Amino acid sequence: MLGDLPLILYKSEDDPKKCTARKLRRFKLAVFISRIPSNSIILYSDSKVRLSPEDSSYQHLVAIDVSWENVDNYKFSQYSTRSLPYMLAANPVNYGKPYKLSTVEAIAASYYIMGKKDVAVKLLQKFSWGMQFINLNKNPLDDYSRAKNSNEIQEIEKLYF
Repeated sequence: MLGDLPLILYKSEDDPKKCTARKLRRFKLAVFISRIPSNSIILYSDSKVRLSPEDSSYQHLVAIDVSWENVDNYKFSQYSTRSLPYMLAANPVNYGKPYKLSTVEAIAASYYIMGKKDVAVKLLQKFSWGMQFINLNKNPLDDYSRAKNSNEIQEIEKLYF
C-alpha cells in the first residue's frame, strides 16, 4: 500500500546546496508538502516507536526536512510517528555518525526496511555517496527488514550498539 514517492515537509533550514530533499524533488523522486495527509507515517527522531516492515500498510511516507539543530522544535504527537533504528550516516556532512542521517538516507532506509529495496536504491543512486549508505549499513538493514514489528527492531538494534 505504501507509495514509491516519499512526501517531504520541507522547512528550508539547511544549506540548499547540501539539501538532499531538494535534490530528490528536482529529480521528481519526492514531493514537497505543506500539510500532512491522512494515512501517513512520519519519520520523527523523537518517536518511541521504531519503523518496521508492518508500517508498509500506511499510504504515505513523510520525512520532515529540518536542521538537526532545530529538530526538537517540532512536535507531531497527533500523527503516527516512527524513528529509525541504529544506522550510520554515509553523507559527507555526518559520515560515520549514528542516527545523523540525511533526508534521503532516512527515506531510503525506511523503504529498505519496509521491503522496497529497489526504491531505496533508486533514491540513493542520485548521490555520489548514496550507495555507500547501503554498504555501510547492509547487515542492520537486512536484519531490520526481516523483523515483524517495532519490538523486534529494537531487539535487533541492541545487537549493533
